[in-house]
Amino acid sequence: MIPTTSPAALDATAVVESIADLVRENYVFPDAARQLADLLRRRSADGAYPAESAEGLADAVTSDLRSVNGDLHLALKYHAVPVPPEQGAAVLATARRRFDASLGGVPRVELLDGGVAVLEIGPMVFPLDWAAQPLAAALSLVAPADALVLDLRRNVGGDPNTVAFICGYLLDGRTHLNTMLSRQGEVAEQSWTPPFVPGARFGGDKPLYVLTSADTFSAGEELAYDLQQLGRAEVVGETTRGGAHPREGWTVHPHLELSVPVARAVNPVSGTNWEGTGVRPDVPCDAAAALDRAVALAVARLA
Repeated sequence: MIPTTSPAALDATAVVESIADLVRENYVFPDAARQLADLLRRRSADGAYPAESAEGLADAVTSDLRSVNGDLHLALKYHAVPVPPEQGAAVLATARRRFDASLGGVPRVELLDGGVAVLEIGPMVFPLDWAAQPLAAALSLVAPADALVLDLRRNVGGDPNTVAFICGYLLDGRTHLNTMLSRQGEVAEQSWTPPFVPGARFGGDKPLYVLTSADTFSAGEELAYDLQQLGRAEVVGETTRGGAHPREGWTVHPHLELSVPVARAVNPVSGTNWEGTGVRPDVPCDAAAALDRAVALAVARLA
């Protein structure tokens, strides 16, 4: 429940109390949820949280939220622009601004010499109802290429349904990508590539390389991990950040959004995920050099 303070006011004690309740009730790992709720209340009682700055409170609470198991999806996010109170609205408002400024999440489509196409997806994997049209256009455009480099170095996360949509262009046949387990350990959802995609497929046989960086996160990591585990792509670049848990967002103050993972992903090939470890590249190199390295590998393979 959002504390009933005026938009300009910050009641840090009430905000932290609401955060403790939400974490305890929703975090995918119940034991850690209880630990975190107790920690937040104890720290609040000790006066550890700043009462004068929403941004300072966000930094302090986020540090404590990640102190138990290092889950990077656990966070109290500060928004300079006031955000709507509805659940999930804060992250969508931010994502929409990024979507409108990035050609719908496909800022680069290019054909290089030698028949190698480069497609950048970023800065996020946007919700499918927004991104289906630009992604279908871009993926269809690169479909005739002899090899494809998928650049995720600046991709910081997004929608697993869109990950499945993208994979539908890069694989042959309907393919199981992930199973989401609930807080109770039950199957909450399965992720499969769609049986049909609009436009042309690149397909499941031609050379495919995925670029990663230390900034690649969440759904960006899932796209790289899914293709790697299926043996469909070689990952080139840096080990990614390591955030595998799908999250929900709650507005707990007009400038503060709480992010809490509500499920965990299990890959059908590895039996695990990339949480805490990141996606480890098949060809490690600096992110800045990853494109040149992948293109050289593609050209050599085609030759």
